[in-house]
Amino acid sequence: MAPTTSTTEAPAFPVTVAGVVIPERPAAIVSLSPTATEMLFAVGAGDQVIAVDEFSNYPPEAPVTELSGFRPNLEAIAAFGPDLVVMSGNPEEIASGLEALGIPVLIHEAALSLDDAYRQMRQTGAATGHSGAAEELVASIQDEIAGLVDRYADPDLGLTFYHEISDTFFSATSSTFIGTVYSLFGLENIADAADPDGYGYPQLSAEYILEADPDIIFYGCAVWCGTSVDSISGRPGWDELQAVSNGYLFEVDDDISSRWGPRLIEFVRLIGQTLQTLSEAG
Repeated sequence: MAPTTSTTEAPAFPVTVAGVVIPERPAAIVSLSPTATEMLFAVGAGDQVIAVDEFSNYPPEAPVTELSGFRPNLEAIAAFGPDLVVMSGNPEEIASGLEALGIPVLIHEAALSLDDAYRQMRQTGAATGHSGAAEELVASIQDEIAGLVDRYADPDLGLTFYHEISDTFFSATSSTFIGTVYSLFGLENIADAADPDGYGYPQLSAEYILEADPDIIFYGCAVWCGTSVDSISGRPGWDELQAVSNGYLFEVDDDISSRWGPRLIEFVRLIGQTLQTLSEAG
């Protein structure tokens, strides 16, 4: 989803967003979350962003710094002179320190559903003076998802899948954001039965996966783990899996699947294209 550059909106401030009072349209935003960074640029607030954390690698023009979203440093953040900080969670309760300095902090927890993601996009727009652009962004994503689901979803097929986060067999269940996207298409997640406590990201075993014998394998960690079609196919016994023998192995970009920002539509498209491939082969 290409970032918008709309700057025509000038809503009245102050505004209250998610309980946070933002007195004026922010002109110096610091983002400590890759997802928040993508949302800020997508709603048209890119020109207002002065610094982002070390892992905010998209869009390319984002002003990446050495700031950490996992171990934020109050002095380092304050040195940028922000009038708004956006972050995911509140590690080390940094928000209270920033607020004591008079800096509003918008905290976005990890989304568990598409509705969560849409709400955060709208909040990002409202907090930065781009409510209209945020509504347009959400509507565009919703419309395209509806079209893809209408075209490709077929629960009657009963297709099972395994989403591999790492080569140590960590996966994501239907209770996670990743899982809810797959659920749109009626796919059955083999990880669900391995997570009775509802953690969301169970570590499966090779034996479990072989027993489940998924129809499709979506794999991440191509960059960090070097996972590939060949490496998966070469695992002991995995050549007997339906997904491997049929060639139904599909790479998923880790950033796109794990972030709940505007590029989530690319994740949805991948699943749709995968089901189209299976349909054509079928």
